[in-house]
Amino acid sequence: MNVRNLFIAIVSLSWSISSVGQSNLLNAKTPDQIGLKTAAQLDSDNDKPLAYGYVHDRDVLMGKTTWEIIDLSEKINFALYFPIDTANIGSDRRSLYDVLTKALKNGEITEVYTDSYFNTKKSLQDIQGSLTRVDTTDAGREQLNAGNRISDEYIVRQDLSAQDVTQYKIKGYWYFDKRQSELKYRLLGICPITPDVYTMNSDEKDYIELFWVFFPAAREVLHNAKAFNDKNSAMPVSFDQILNSRRFNSLIYKEENVYGDRAIEEYMKDNAQNQLLESERVKDKIRNFESDMWNY
Repeated sequence: MNVRNLFIAIVSLSWSISSVGQSNLLNAKTPDQIGLKTAAQLDSDNDKPLAYGYVHDRDVLMGKTTWEIIDLSEKINFALYFPIDTANIGSDRRSLYDVLTKALKNGEITEVYTDSYFNTKKSLQDIQGSLTRVDTTDAGREQLNAGNRISDEYIVRQDLSAQDVTQYKIKGYWYFDKRQSELKYRLLGICPITPDVYTMNSDEKDYIELFWVFFPAAREVLHNAKAFNDKNSAMPVSFDQILNSRRFNSLIYKEENVYGDRAIEEYMKDNAQNQLLESERVKDKIRNFESDMWNY
């Protein structure tokens, strides 16, 4: 009997949580009512990203900054990549790239930088110049050479899209909290890797770091944006949860070091296998620190 009551309680709790995933879906009389919450729901919701706990510098027994690559061609990382075609899908389904670029254009994310050290900020104008290519056809150039105004049909505009994103680079900090005796990870920055907009149509594309977003400043936006949950579409997972809980596969390509934070490929040249082994060595070195704390 107790098991039955426990099962009912779990099902009831799951239903109450999942109902938030697609709010008002079963009560909507018209499509535009889907996703709208009542005043009572809005008052009862406490839908905010889980706040980071305060960590004093003296509580960090060991720390190591690492840079990783998330390859979007791997199936486990598809939640960050799809959907790439938003023409025939609801407005609540967007890829991580679309979420970031839309928030940048709307001014919801302002902490955007040129590199992973967050030294130089990028303006919206700089970002838009990296997202869009404006070119002129041969007929338009003939008009220009003749001293005439270029007709609009001869001006070609091409934008980067979610389909063009091949990887994400992330920067994070591994640290051992001696107060809680636990190895933890704090994500600091994320960067989409795309072809240079001016080489995207060529055979040899030049891939660049589009921009670096300081992750703690973007958590509110990423929490409100939901990724598709393949196991239960009634309970979508926010991008903030995916990234903070490390629900992705990645490869360390650089760690902070005395050589100016040189990347692995700079001292393991022309040998992909050795680069992979070195990446695993860096990972094991960090992970073994926690286990060594309990060996006497």
